[in-house]
Amino acid sequence: MKILYAIQGTGNGHLSRSMDIVPLLQQMGDVDVLVSGTQGDLTLPFPVKYQLHGFGFVFGKSGGVDVWKSFLKSRSRKFLKEISDLPVEAYDVVINDFEPVSAWACYLKNKPCIGLSHQAAVLHENAPLPDDTDMIGKLILKHYAPVTANYGFHFKAFGPNIFTPVIRQQVREQVIENHGHYTVYLPAYDDKRLIKRLIEFRDIEWDVFSKHNKKIFRHKNISIQPINNEAFVKSMAKSAGILCGGGFETPAEALYMKKKLLVIPMKTQYEQQLNAAALKQMGVPVIKSLKPKHHETIREWLENGKVIKVNYPDTTKQILEMVFKEEVYKS
Repeated sequence: MKILYAIQGTGNGHLSRSMDIVPLLQQMGDVDVLVSGTQGDLTLPFPVKYQLHGFGFVFGKSGGVDVWKSFLKSRSRKFLKEISDLPVEAYDVVINDFEPVSAWACYLKNKPCIGLSHQAAVLHENAPLPDDTDMIGKLILKHYAPVTANYGFHFKAFGPNIFTPVIRQQVREQVIENHGHYTVYLPAYDDKRLIKRLIEFRDIEWDVFSKHNKKIFRHKNISIQPINNEAFVKSMAKSAGILCGGGFETPAEALYMKKKLLVIPMKTQYEQQLNAAALKQMGVPVIKSLKPKHHETIREWLENGKVIKVNYPDTTKQILEMVFKEEVYKS
């Protein structure tokens, strides 16, 4: 059986999930991997047959998406050519983790495409919603990567075909300790802004992983280092808590590790607003930015933050077997 597994490469969450999913798929057939997007930092431990430009966004430096750079990098002609050239018809199964090129190629060629993503879950009718609905953001989420069947991962399994997060083995195997520092991953903020805000908490040791710097340096009580998967996972495992954006994988891994968590969702990023709504419902504190008006909330979290209990069993293999049974073997 020939399987195409297509991964969204904007950010690291989809890539990290693939580290567990691809080896399991390789037990079920001959797997080719496709990655599209230009903002990922992880090195995958398996071959990537198709490395495409795709259609994604560029992280900004003040808490949101850099709309202008995203537009300049969109290259719509290249995106359309990638859709046209991708031979999805050569595969028995196409599994899609919110990846637009393969999704639209399947759509235009009338090829079944199985969605296995977090985005499938946030759009579920039972998913928690933020106070303000971003209709444009919702529209983009619904049509960015169209699929014929949806299976999703969320912080809670609140409906049919919605599962708890895939926690990669690298995280599950960590020895969990508390060395007193706080791990920070806020890719939509540049180092200058992070230092300006975090330095005000002078009694806290901050371990910042930066999207905007390629060198390791230290400024008083703040260490800054470029994204490195091994170092990041170890930092989280040994931290007192984790301050991060409103993505999916990092908050899920923080909860799994039993670390107290504070989340700042990216501005103008509807998926992160949906994630923040779900986390807030679970009791995780959420703030809108790093502005001084939120410093009291950060201080309260540092001093009195609570660990939110979750149960994230390792069921990835069973989920894949169920998906294949329902979508592939039935025919």
